[in-house]
Amino acid sequence: MKSKIIKGLLALSITLVFTSCNNDGYDEYKPLVTPSIEMNGDWYIDGSNTSKVLFQHSSFVTSDTNEGNNTMYIDDRTIGYLKGKITVDTKSLTFSTTNSPNLIDEGTFTITEGKILKGAAHSKTGNVTDSIYFKGVFSYAPTEIITFAGHKKTGFLEDNY
Repeated sequence: MKSKIIKGLLALSITLVFTSCNNDGYDEYKPLVTPSIEMNGDWYIDGSNTSKVLFQHSSFVTSDTNEGNNTMYIDDRTIGYLKGKITVDTKSLTFSTTNSPNLIDEGTFTITEGKILKGAAHSKTGNVTDSIYFKGVFSYAPTEIITFAGHKKTGFLEDNY
């Protein structure tokens, strides 16, 4: 009697193993690949002008507009300087814009010298990550050039600021 129960449980276990590995429904799954995927991400960015540091380790995000026209959003998320569309070149990983509407306020912004450098930065704990750099000018202060520079977030808790 005991061996019949063991054989039955073994047969049930084998059946469950083989049926639980079924991949039905995932054969057609294709992960979303956006045009600017290499440039998208979360960043820690410092900002300064010629006289002082304005902010440090502020959280920015870059994300595709999904319009298919070489544009991407940039958003500073926390400090209230910048949110809007920029033009990107995905081959050279560069970006810029001129007098783009700032979605945070009623002004405009211009970005020059925008560049993402793959593997050119280090996180807080020394992990290799991507670098971002650009200069920004805002319509409310047209003579002040702000330099933005930082690195991509790694996703490791110990690298968070």
